[in-house]
Amino acid sequence: MAKYKKAERQSLLRDEVARDPFLTDEKLAEKFHVSIQTIRLDRLELNIPELRERIKHVAREEADKIRSLSLQEVIGEIIDIELNKQALSLFIIEEGHVFKRNQIARGHYLFAQANSLCVAVIDEPLALTKRADVEFLRQAKLHDKIISKALVNKMDNNNASISVESRVEGRLIFKGQFEMYYSDEGEING
Repeated sequence: MAKYKKAERQSLLRDEVARDPFLTDEKLAEKFHVSIQTIRLDRLELNIPELRERIKHVAREEADKIRSLSLQEVIGEIIDIELNKQALSLFIIEEGHVFKRNQIARGHYLFAQANSLCVAVIDEPLALTKRADVEFLRQAKLHDKIISKALVNKMDNNNASISVESRVEGRLIFKGQFEMYYSDEGEING
């Protein structure tokens, strides 16, 4: 159990948060063998915002790239996106997302996170879901941080095939194969 001097700990803390902006104060406290309060004080001195603010900052930078929907329509926070290739989002399960009786997340939120990520990754004004084949592998619970990754497998003739995997602390909880329709027209002519 290494004990760091304040200056060394703060330098390492800055590096850790730069490497992974989604580390909680609890995880950082464990890593540096100090209290959560010490981590919070260190963050204050270093002008490192709390987790939610770090997530919002990353999300704002990435959201400017999206054409197919507005930031308010994305379920979760876009934390990385390479249009027409791949995208990553974070969704934190809160009180309103779970069944009150057992604190398990409602499945439609997991689906919505994956589906909106598929829409967001397509670099066209219109992207719609044609078909989805999904599998719920594990439950998510209150306060879980779900990381979803969408990977574009193929795009041609206004159709895209996208794979999505959602994980909590590295464990796969949801996967899906989405077929999307996209167009540069912005609306469907019927």
